[in-house]
Amino acid sequence: MSCYTRTEDHSLSKKTEPACRNACGVHDIYCCGSRVKIDEKATTVLTEPAVTYCPLHESLYGTKKIDAQAVKKSVETKIEGFGFCCKCRDFSFDSIVAYGASEMMSVWLDKGLIDCAVVVCDGAGTVITSNGRLVQGIGARLTGIIKTSPIREVIDHIQKNGGAVVDKTEARIDQAAGVKHAFMAGAKHVAVSVASFQATAISDIRRLEKIEGKEAVIFSVCNTLAKKSDVKHIAKADIVCASASTILRNAVGSGALLQVGVTIPVYALTIRGKELVLDYLAAFKEKLVAFRTSKLPYEIKNRGPERRGTAHE
Repeated sequence: MSCYTRTEDHSLSKKTEPACRNACGVHDIYCCGSRVKIDEKATTVLTEPAVTYCPLHESLYGTKKIDAQAVKKSVETKIEGFGFCCKCRDFSFDSIVAYGASEMMSVWLDKGLIDCAVVVCDGAGTVITSNGRLVQGIGARLTGIIKTSPIREVIDHIQKNGGAVVDKTEARIDQAAGVKHAFMAGAKHVAVSVASFQATAISDIRRLEKIEGKEAVIFSVCNTLAKKSDVKHIAKADIVCASASTILRNAVGSGALLQVGVTIPVYALTIRGKELVLDYLAAFKEKLVAFRTSKLPYEIKNRGPERRGTAHE
């Protein structure tokens, strides 16, 4: 049993208007395949987005054509509307996407299928928690965080709601270290999210898993910019979100045991991953269709994201 105890929520609630609208510190993220810098002065899009259209982005932000200006607008919407990278960060736990990592992990925690989750939060870095609502509050509108600065108010909120921050001084993102901390604290079954730009951590976690003789369920996320060299690591995950990556649709999706979703497909690559996805679907409130197939990935033409050429492939 994990020592990360399940606590009562102190301030997790439905969304309220943030008390401030200014970013705090310096943060480096990916959004739609664009690298974006956020600081107290401005939101700066550093690279061209890899995606020109995404159905999920359109549903959340109303954007049909994705360019640098659209990326900037969507990131600023997160900052101004939800306190992303701010002292007043919103931790409301509404479900945003059907098959997201935070949505699934929060259900697994509520069902007692895992002891704790290791996730990443802006303003805190790697976080360990057994509070499903905190996992969803952190991940609901999260984008790929490359580097973040510590924000005392965010860290305080996480700690008051049953979370532990691996590095409170630097807000370091180190998912392998987070899993190791969880194992050392007594957790035997840990779920962890790992972004493609940190894909080598998946192999590190698998080695740690063998040494400790405990279970790490790895959910590979933020894979739009996944490279061919990342596949050997990502293929070791239990569950993989394809994001807008054609590489993963071909290299990883073809070996999947289960696929959920078509627009942004999520693949279960292991028996354990498949079981946990099915456990999540058992709690899913919307209607579903399931059918047998001899081949994956399952795709419908013009249903997924559209990429800007093959420069990032």
